[in-house]
Amino acid sequence: MDNFVPKKIFFTKGVGTHKDELHSFERALRDAGIEKCNLVQVSSIFPPRCKMISKTQGLKELVSGAITYCVLSRCCTNEPKRLLAASVGCAIPADKSSYGYISEHHAYGQNEKQAGDYAEDLAAAMLASTLGIDFDVDESWDEKKEIFKISGKIVRTLNVTQSTICRDNKFTTVIAVAVFIF
Repeated sequence: MDNFVPKKIFFTKGVGTHKDELHSFERALRDAGIEKCNLVQVSSIFPPRCKMISKTQGLKELVSGAITYCVLSRCCTNEPKRLLAASVGCAIPADKSSYGYISEHHAYGQNEKQAGDYAEDLAAAMLASTLGIDFDVDESWDEKKEIFKISGKIVRTLNVTQSTICRDNKFTTVIAVAVFIF
């Protein structure tokens, strides 16, 4: 069943607005470049030996109508002036034969940096717990980076986040997505 383990991954994000909630979601998918896919949401594992590729490269590998697995964060509102955010965070272990974690986080009232930092911390905390590393999400970023350096077990964390403010009574949807390529 090894052929069903994703070989590549890319990250994308988008925002969409429309009077209908579903249409605003479709516009967010279009903004992210993945509207042509039949998305299947999966949980939070970054596959071993999975290669991270650019959005541009990843979009070229998608096939219209294909079942496409992803980790998706989505947030929607039609409340004017409401700040909304969607983020996926990722923590990748130093050992490429081990799996990492992808988190999804969505929130109201958080800007892009706040939501992105939270999602990244969440992924790092999940990975740290499996690696036996004591990881306090409330510590400063510099303290966390030092933990990463000392442990030598977490090599990289990142996030992709989309936030916006709902401008009128139309539905506004934000998405952040980790897309798997087989």
